[in-house]
Amino acid sequence: MALSDPIADMLTRIRNAVRNRAKTVNVLNSKVNRGIASVLQTEGYISSFDTVEDGHQGLIRVQLKYGPTGEPVINRLTRQSKPGCRRYTKVDDLPRPVQGLGIAVVSTSMGVLSDRKCRTERVGGELLCTVE
Repeated sequence: MALSDPIADMLTRIRNAVRNRAKTVNVLNSKVNRGIASVLQTEGYISSFDTVEDGHQGLIRVQLKYGPTGEPVINRLTRQSKPGCRRYTKVDDLPRPVQGLGIAVVSTSMGVLSDRKCRTERVGGELLCTVE
């Protein structure tokens, strides 16, 4: 079965795994999903990720991160741009989730970047999701 929105599928799987306190979660492998996982890792929201071959498209195994007392690091994961309504933003209009404590994940011409990296590189793009 083909997915109409693999990014939303990835975010929902991570959201459900965090709610269930799972250590790992498998998501579908794609270039954009790997980019999102890379941004989440560099910003400290997940421990690590690696690709797993399954004979088809492949999977990304994401190692989730929790605090010292077991509280989740990811509190809210929200999809912003959807297939029915794409949301493009200029670099000056990028949101600052939780007044800068969260991140926005943006798909740019330079790849998938966090909002902080977009501001330093002065590049805008499609606002994929926000993480708090």
